[in-house]
Amino acid sequence: MNKENIKKVVLAYSGGLDTSIIIPWLKENYNNCEVIAVSGNVGQASELEGLEEKAIKTGASKIYIEDLTKEFLEEYVFPGIQAGAKYEDYLLGTAYARPPIAKRIAEIAIAEGADAICHGCTGKGNDQVRFELAIKAFAPDMPIIAPWREWDIKSREEEIEYAEAHNVPLKISRETNYSKDKNIWHLSHEGLDLEDPANEPLYNKEGFLEMGVSPEMAPDVPTYVTIHFEKGVPTAVDGVEMDAVALVEKLNELGGANGIGLLDIVENRLVGMKCRGVYETPGGAILYKAHEVLETITLDKETAHYKAIVAQKLAELTYNAQWYTPLTEAILAFVKETQKTVTGDVKLKLYKGNMINASVTSPFSLYDPEIATFDEDNVYNQADSAGFINLYGLPIKVYAKMKAKNNLK
Repeated sequence: MNKENIKKVVLAYSGGLDTSIIIPWLKENYNNCEVIAVSGNVGQASELEGLEEKAIKTGASKIYIEDLTKEFLEEYVFPGIQAGAKYEDYLLGTAYARPPIAKRIAEIAIAEGADAICHGCTGKGNDQVRFELAIKAFAPDMPIIAPWREWDIKSREEEIEYAEAHNVPLKISRETNYSKDKNIWHLSHEGLDLEDPANEPLYNKEGFLEMGVSPEMAPDVPTYVTIHFEKGVPTAVDGVEMDAVALVEKLNELGGANGIGLLDIVENRLVGMKCRGVYETPGGAILYKAHEVLETITLDKETAHYKAIVAQKLAELTYNAQWYTPLTEAILAFVKETQKTVTGDVKLKLYKGNMINASVTSPFSLYDPEIATFDEDNVYNQADSAGFINLYGLPIKVYAKMKAKNNLK
């Protein structure tokens, strides 16, 4: 990439520490180029406040703030719920969000006639791969600038010093600069004391948790919630139909108040290292749990067991920046086929961080109480099991006799 040819750059802009200092850095290092900021709104709420003013003051010529929240949930998160995709128990909050944001950035860069796209992802993280692979799917020939792979800044401390030297306003301080990613689905925390897995997260410290409370701080009485699904897609809470955004917001409220959805894991990053993260996913944890319960009565054994294998693969593809690939498309088509009968209601009891099954019903239930009962029934002949066991156990019997005949241990 010839820097002399870079006159206009579209920047993936969150207003956080990294992207805040990238605007003046780009202008210093790329011929005072025009910088167009693009922020994808995926439900990060207050983080968007003052974003336009901040971008312009720090050197951007203009800013797009694109509302992608509904698309994010309906086209990325909900298919993940239908699949049951989890990456090492992580509910993929950041991984789901990057593809729609990067897609929109690529579309805007093409429309603006940009010479390059820039992002603020570090060279140690997963997001650099997620952004760049998604950009390649929609703007395959667009040059990409990644300052963390170019500049001399080596730490968040040095980033803060650069921001202060260039009068870039920040919402963090040296004492509170956890690396966070927030959207309507989750909030992640990394860095500072969390870098040592020996340190317990400060769940009860004021300001640490933002989407809810710790289990110890949750009410002493349970909260019941009923979620309705249509073909694997959540459509109502406690009998009230809601769109995707309102539904997740409602479950975030209920889950957060009851200490639901906290996860502390050391995960295996795509780039090869292990990294410790603390996640808040209150509404998401409820939806994954409820959907899983509903499938216990609506999916046959072979489909359910095979789907679990597929879910693991989809989680890896999503985490590893492979959303816009033929395999992901094929897996999502398979998952959609499995969801034809995943319709019904699931009631959960939320209590101090726990989600306890309370009820599950479906017009497509495969559970037959008359067959499953331990009481007398008229539909199951228990004598039939003898022949089944003889045939099912025949290979074991033959093998045992062969061992005896040949005196094998």
